[in-house]
Amino acid sequence: MAAAKKTLVIVESPSKAKTIGKFLGSSYRVVASVGHVRDLPKSKLGIVLPEDAEGNSEAFDPQYINIRGKGDLIKELKKEARNASKIYLATDPDREGEAISWHLAFLLGLDVNS
Repeated sequence: MAAAKKTLVIVESPSKAKTIGKFLGSSYRVVASVGHVRDLPKSKLGIVLPEDAEGNSEAFDPQYINIRGKGDLIKELKKEARNASKIYLATDPDREGEAISWHLAFLLGLDVNS
């Protein structure tokens, strides 16, 4: 018999994940993003210029890349998300935390409107 899917909670720091996991109990899986997972590239401008865009909708859109060294973490987060019944992005309540959650939602293919 397969184990029941757990609710996934993603926080920023490993120490927060450990502490929060103790409070939430065994029906939750709490993991850490260890900060940002995507950023603008350092070697180029980081936006789509109008002459490179196929249509006006892409012009000036940012071009984000996964941060070097976060590949294994991103794979693990995607695996956890596939095996979760529900996902909560519980990053810090500031601009940086909001950006981290936005990038996590994109990488995990979450519907941010639901």
